[in-house]
Amino acid sequence: MTVMLVAQRHELLVGELERSGVLKVTELADRLRVSRATIRRDLMELEVEGRVTRVRGGALLATPRSAETGPPRDGATGPGPRPAGGPAGGLSLGLLVPSATYYYPRAVAGVRAVAAERNARVMIGLTDYAESREMERIAELAAAGAHGLLVTPSGDHLLPHGTLERLRGGGLPFVLMERQPANAYEACEFVASDHRQGAFAAVRHLAGLGHERVALFTNGSPTAALVAAGYAAAVETLALRPSVPVVDSGRPSLGTSEAARHYDAFLRDCLASGTRAALVHSDQDAIELLRRVRAAGLRTPEDLALIAYDDEIAALAEVPLTAVAPAKQQLGELAARLLLERLEAEDPAEVPVRQLLVQPRLIVRDSCGARMTAPAAD
Repeated sequence: MTVMLVAQRHELLVGELERSGVLKVTELADRLRVSRATIRRDLMELEVEGRVTRVRGGALLATPRSAETGPPRDGATGPGPRPAGGPAGGLSLGLLVPSATYYYPRAVAGVRAVAAERNARVMIGLTDYAESREMERIAELAAAGAHGLLVTPSGDHLLPHGTLERLRGGGLPFVLMERQPANAYEACEFVASDHRQGAFAAVRHLAGLGHERVALFTNGSPTAALVAAGYAAAVETLALRPSVPVVDSGRPSLGTSEAARHYDAFLRDCLASGTRAALVHSDQDAIELLRRVRAAGLRTPEDLALIAYDDEIAALAEVPLTAVAPAKQQLGELAARLLLERLEAEDPAEVPVRQLLVQPRLIVRDSCGARMTAPAAD
């Protein structure tokens, strides 16, 4: 009976990883309602079976590879370092991302899909948005045998020159993922979402629904400045009313009294200024605002139309949220292809520097009011 229970738990655990991409031990323990020690033991057993790969503090699904032996290193999706050179099957990609639980799992899935196609190995390092850990993690990836890096630094979306110099000082080819140089003339490869375009499209959509006033709420994330820039461009280009709430909360912890004060003040200012539409970054912030709208005896979208930015959990809100959806998986795929093409080239110096911006999509649901204003079907 005990063996069956363990087997069932293993299947549940693998299912959670299939849905979420990468998860921490603490999250898996909460979801399966068992101890962290049990989860760690399960992950060790599943890793021996080749079904998952443990990373620092968590796990992800193992990527199928051929002709590999030996146990994986901590933080790697495969065994020890391969010899340098050779075809793609002999290459290892180091992947540095700030989070294993929000936004980045789908980008990680894109990288792993391309690596599986090309029989390459992926090793992951997590920084939990701590810039002080970045070079340490990169050094660990290099020591583990990475031939090149896919890097999402923890700071702002637009990277200062000093950060790029530190990356270049590591000596490995790299492609920035969801980041780009602050200096547009830096010769640095990147694949990033065009968040200005995403925010512009959201505001244009609300304006098309008849809103002359559109507010903005951001949460101090690395993406916030670009969302704000796209929003400002839309307000000017579309000649919308400028006297509306524009707030950046500075990223307080969710559920704190500080966060609640920002939400309540924003909603109060929207109502006082006659603003009945808002773009909100992120999904979690939009869901909190939605809850406060309801608590105030108001309705979405009738009293306040909302568009969320990120589309991680927007569809699960009590009023499904219209959302700007960056193409996260495709972004990871593109970044991996760029790096592999450079690593495979006979003369990497002959490969031109590629800089790609990917435009997010706007996914229309209930919260913006578009479905209410659409003409009835014949």
